[in-house]
Amino acid sequence: MRIVILILLISLATCAKIKSQSPQKLQAELQKTNYGRALLHLVELHSMAGGSVSELLDAIEELVNDLEDGLELLDFNFQRRTNEHNALLVQLNQQIQQAVIDVSRSDDVIENLLNPRKEQLELRIATLEEYQEQNRQKVDEENLTREQEHEAYEAQVAELNDATAAVDDALSLLSTLNNPSLAQVKKFQNSLKKIESNIKPRSKMAPFLKALITLASNQNFSDQGVLTQIVDSLNEFRNAIVDSINDLSLQEVQDQEEFEARVDQLNAEYAEFQRQINALNVDLTATLDKIDQVTAFRDQRAADQASYEQQLQLENDLYADEVQIYTDTKNEFQREQAISEQALQLVQSVDFSNIQV
Repeated sequence: MRIVILILLISLATCAKIKSQSPQKLQAELQKTNYGRALLHLVELHSMAGGSVSELLDAIEELVNDLEDGLELLDFNFQRRTNEHNALLVQLNQQIQQAVIDVSRSDDVIENLLNPRKEQLELRIATLEEYQEQNRQKVDEENLTREQEHEAYEAQVAELNDATAAVDDALSLLSTLNNPSLAQVKKFQNSLKKIESNIKPRSKMAPFLKALITLASNQNFSDQGVLTQIVDSLNEFRNAIVDSINDLSLQEVQDQEEFEARVDQLNAEYAEFQRQINALNVDLTATLDKIDQVTAFRDQRAADQASYEQQLQLENDLYADEVQIYTDTKNEFQREQAISEQALQLVQSVDFSNIQV
């Protein structure tokens, strides 16, 4: 029976005007092809056997129903695939759009927030390190100044001590003078010159020394009144030297205390600079880590975007192929359905008992 139906379908596919032809003309058309003659011959056999026409009609109707069911299933499956395709397109497009947003936001965060902050932190650290360098230079300068001041102090004290010794020598010499000879007077004058050599002209004791030298010049040392006056002047001068040494010592102590206070202040400033640098380095490290994290996230989202776009292209290409397959299959179903319906009309409209092959 299936063979008869296939032959009938093939025959009807060659007859474009089957619907408009009468049974006689249809029979003549079928006689022109081997398939048509075979169909007529089979139909004649069915007619001679009796009862086979209804079986043929049932078979053709079953085939038509099968084709209709197949076409409905094809449409149903294609519609479901279309729905899945559209849903996947929406999903992929949303994922692509979100990836684009994530990449854009990441670039914005890096370029407009993290990089400027990194540069700001690096600049602040560099500035503080420059402050530290200047601070150490100031400490070196303070140490050098203190060293020079201390050396000057020691030199001044040494000179004053030498002057004190010279004064003591002069006083000792004067105590031995009694009707001094010219050589003794000369020796005393040399002692005064030695004192003068240890006292700087700009020293506050210079006037004392000058007055003493004037007093001692060309004096009659046999005159006890003159000797007493010179001794008193020497003692006053010696006291002035001692007072000067004491003043220098007090000033040295004060200068040392001020130096130590200044160095302590500079060291405290240096430590504060270092504390700020350490805090900024922690912030800088966190910022660099954040830049790495955002960069990695951006790169991953860019890779995701490329993957989604590739999936979208593959899905579109696959769906296009499936649409073509669906269209071709549906056209084939519709063609076979039309031929089957024409076959059914033919069998229903023709008196097979009058067909001769």
